[in-house]
Amino acid sequence: MPAAKPLEFRRRAVELTRVPGASVASIAKDLGISESCLRRWMAKDDVDAGRREGLTSSEHEELVRLRRENRRQAMEIEILKRASAYFAQENVLPPK
Repeated sequence: MPAAKPLEFRRRAVELTRVPGASVASIAKDLGISESCLRRWMAKDDVDAGRREGLTSSEHEELVRLRRENRRQAMEIEILKRASAYFAQENVLPPK
């Protein structure tokens, strides 16, 4: 898999495609990237700019962060449930 291109490179590539008369295929070839990659960057830019429906980059980052936090909290709750069950069982049994 090729290395990810810097954000500034992506922005500049999308700007080049927005110039009237510019061909996506020729710009992609000149920059050494695939045409589909450039089209994905353009679609993402359209969403971020509000020209197209979808999750913006910041909304996507927040969603990832919240899902990760939710997973961590669910694991913590499970650990606490098991610990409380263990200690409750320990207190119910008569001493030997």
